[in-house]
Amino acid sequence: MSNRPVTEPAFFILAALVEAPRHGYAIVGEVAELSDGRVQLKIGTLYGVLDRLVGDGLVELDREEVWQGRLRRYYRLTESGGRCLATEAERQAANARVATDRLRVWRPTIVGGEA
Repeated sequence: MSNRPVTEPAFFILAALVEAPRHGYAIVGEVAELSDGRVQLKIGTLYGVLDRLVGDGLVELDREEVWQGRLRRYYRLTESGGRCLATEAERQAANARVATDRLRVWRPTIVGGEA
C-alpha cells in the first residue's frame, strides 16, 4: 500500500467497490450516488485513478467480458484496499469530530452588527 494520501475520487471509488466488482461506467454511477453528486468522475479521470489504485494493490482486475461488442473490465477491492478505505474513513471521521468539537464553542466575531 502506498503512503500517498487518498484523494476524494479514490476514496469514493474504493467505497463503490465494497459491495461487488464493477465496470467503469458502473463505478462512475456509484461514485456519483455515494457522494450525493459531489464527485462526478469523467472516464479519463476514473481510469487514471484506477490505474494508481491497481498499482498500489488496493484494487485489482476481476474479469473482462465483451458487452455490445466492447470490452468491459470489472474491478474489485482487495483486502489491502478494504483496510485502506477503513483507515481513511476513520481518519476523516476523526477530523470531522475535531472540527465539530471546535465549532461547538465558536462564536463568530461581530463586524458591523452582523454575525
